[in-house]
Amino acid sequence: MPPADRQPVERFAPSPTGRLHLGHALSAILAHDAARAAGGRFLLRIEDLDAGRAREAFVAGIEADLAWLGLRWETPVLRQSARGAAYAAALARLDALGLLYPCVCTRAEIAAAAPQEGADETVYPGLCRGRDVSGAGRPAALRLAMDRAIDRLGGPDAIRALTFEECGAGPGGETGRMALDPEALIAQIGDVALGRKDGAASYHLAVVVDDAHQGVTCATRGEDLFASTPLHRLLQALLGLPTPRYRHHRLIRDAAGRRLAKRDDARALATLRAEGATPEDVRRLVGL
Repeated sequence: MPPADRQPVERFAPSPTGRLHLGHALSAILAHDAARAAGGRFLLRIEDLDAGRAREAFVAGIEADLAWLGLRWETPVLRQSARGAAYAAALARLDALGLLYPCVCTRAEIAAAAPQEGADETVYPGLCRGRDVSGAGRPAALRLAMDRAIDRLGGPDAIRALTFEECGAGPGGETGRMALDPEALIAQIGDVALGRKDGAASYHLAVVVDDAHQGVTCATRGEDLFASTPLHRLLQALLGLPTPRYRHHRLIRDAAGRRLAKRDDARALATLRAEGATPEDVRRLVGL
């Protein structure tokens, strides 16, 4: 729980790249209801960093869907597209600590490279680590040197002392205090990109900076992001930012067991509403 003198703050932070579906409804309702039950604040944040896919029509749709569900949020609504200076400052701080390096690799180059021994195949294989890319003539992403970040915080033992509180349940049913695993940070997350080639911040950096900026005390999101939480906790420690509690919830899936996606309009809230569903129906469909 937040300190007695700190008002609970919950948030719902969708990306305006499609219509909200039942999975979004579960996140929003859980956060909203928790804030109301605790006498706290509920915030809506628009995560519109993907300029190529974000659409104002989807922003309007998000607000219409949430209002139909009976949810109320504070205004003005924070938009990540207006937060570039804050993200740049965070990247500059990490760079000043010697924790970032430029990477000009294409997706094809990364996919073609063999993963590091013992590492997950999705982890960046370190092609640009220690490489001079100044003459590459290609835009560069900024990657976190994970081993140097761990050393900066005091080494593996210090990392194991870092924790976050899970008040929902992770994919394996985890709850309570979760400790970071330095070996897993290297093998399963690796040198993650924090600054994108187009100059925007990555999701991982932006969400950490914005949760701190808005005073979020509990971050509600799907269990698919549980694996990223140790990275977020690491970034909070490196940047001197507070750590909220986390509430990871189950994913809502279709009849075939597939996770719902924004490209599937069949389970979009707008579609359900047009078919005559009520907000109470939505709560029932998501198990609330």
